[in-house]
Amino acid sequence: MIKILFICHGNICRSPMAEFVMKDLVEKAGLAGEFTIASAATSAEEIGNPVYPPARRKLAEHGIGCAGKTARQLRREEYGDWDCFIGMDRANLRNMVRLFGGDPAGKCALLLSHTDRPGEVADPWYTGDFEATWRDVEAGCRALLEVLSPGGKG
Repeated sequence: MIKILFICHGNICRSPMAEFVMKDLVEKAGLAGEFTIASAATSAEEIGNPVYPPARRKLAEHGIGCAGKTARQLRREEYGDWDCFIGMDRANLRNMVRLFGGDPAGKCALLLSHTDRPGEVADPWYTGDFEATWRDVEAGCRALLEVLSPGGKG
């Protein structure tokens, strides 16, 4: 079982998009039983709030639901519970490593580091461009699945 936790600042846009895109991809690949996938925030600002409506609509455009998801905050003691902590931007990565007191097992990475165009997933909370975020998240999740799948590049 491969356990992936997607991380962004508030857990209402990018990380839940990645969580549900990845769940959809592993389901379609017949690998749902091989993965545990969730998401969390580095901040406490949005705890308990649902996925932001434009993010929810963007997922729905692609036939992906996210009903019942509410924001939660990453906890220090979770470091041992997950195989991969996948951040959306460098600030998320810094905050994760600071919260964990380091990353001794090398579990923390950026989502787009798995693609041929590494960088940050733009935050649609500020840009308003949920389509660009969708493209980044989908590309990152596809690349991550390729790396982590049995017989993959990982």
